[in-house]
Amino acid sequence: MTDRAAMCVAEGVADTAAMTDPAADAAPPGRSVRGSDPVLLVRATRPFQTLLTAGGLTVAAVLAGRPARETALVGATVLVGQTLLAWDDDLVDETLDRAEQRTHKALVAGLDRGTLWFALACAVLLVVPLALSNGTAAGLCYLASLLAGALGNRFVSRGVWSWVPWAVAFALYPAFLSYGGWGGGVHGGPPTVLMTLAAALLGVGVHVLVALPGLVADHAAGRRTFPLRLALRVGAPRLQLLAVVWCALSIGLIGLVAATVGLSR
Repeated sequence: MTDRAAMCVAEGVADTAAMTDPAADAAPPGRSVRGSDPVLLVRATRPFQTLLTAGGLTVAAVLAGRPARETALVGATVLVGQTLLAWDDDLVDETLDRAEQRTHKALVAGLDRGTLWFALACAVLLVVPLALSNGTAAGLCYLASLLAGALGNRFVSRGVWSWVPWAVAFALYPAFLSYGGWGGGVHGGPPTVLMTLAAALLGVGVHVLVALPGLVADHAAGRRTFPLRLALRVGAPRLQLLAVVWCALSIGLIGLVAATVGLSR
């Protein structure tokens, strides 16, 4: 691709980022938006993404016929787990965020690094018993999804394989639900292959959607993530539309599989 074409794609990515990332307007480059540590800690959880994931798995648990207390436990476990991943991502990316003046990021905006580390440690100590309270097998599956996300942040998030941790993490969600119960031990059974595959496809689509606001910075820094490579081929606005359609079709496939094949074997 020529430099001129790359610049056009970057402009398209910038337009998409402005539409999908309100913080881009709220925090102009070079100026930090400071606040108290509790407020910045909440900002660092990426509330929309965290609540959407926790809510989605909670609804899935309801549709699977789980009792109210088990459904609430699923929601609490995922809420803590997604919060943990968001904090971990900010810590891993701190140097890059500062270099690229991402003032919407909590550490760049003034959150104390030690405070974030302490909060992350507390979240780890909380999520382990919460996960295992869903059942030993279910808990291990969910903790494995968190491990996939944490390793992905460190080793493949800036390259062409950036989609892999998302696919793996989402593929483990059906197992988390199908083995789920109350208390330790093994409950339920293994998930169906089709449900696992459909969840993995949704994870890839979510990765692309989440990555869209940061594509300009990725392009400027010379990173070639999977979403950026797609954007350079089809353009950012079209990629956003394709990602939304992909996610909608994946959710539809999950619903179809749930209604026909089912969650568990």
